[in-house]
Amino acid sequence: MLLKNHLIEVFKKASSEDNILLKENIVLKWVHRFGIDSLNDLLIHTPALMEYKLEEENKEQTTLMDEVDEEENQEQIKLELSKTFENIEETKWESNRLETSSSNRIFSKVQNSNKIKQLTDTQKLPLPNIKNLRKWINNDKKAS
Repeated sequence: MLLKNHLIEVFKKASSEDNILLKENIVLKWVHRFGIDSLNDLLIHTPALMEYKLEEENKEQTTLMDEVDEEENQEQIKLELSKTFENIEETKWESNRLETSSSNRIFSKVQNSNKIKQLTDTQKLPLPNIKNLRKWINNDKKAS
């Protein structure tokens, strides 16, 4: 077994047992033998580091999912707002149409009442019986 493999196995065992002194000792031996640049090779095999990497990956996935959810929520909000705006516009249109129709009805009622007044004002007395027609015509001529 190579020294690197042996140190990696002992480091894993020390990490699982939470033996801090043994881990420090192995790190010192590793750095002394292979250099500080290769320390990542040792630390990659630790369960804590693996868990940390998994947590980081999960955080990245969670943030990506949150961003996607946020974008979907924003699109949903925009859609709801547009629907609400359309409903408001439709309500305004309906309201204007109802106001117009009600004002038209009122105007037509006023016109009808004016026409009725005009007809009653201009209309003369009803015609008398035929036998009194001549008297009625003569009386009308005298009045004018």
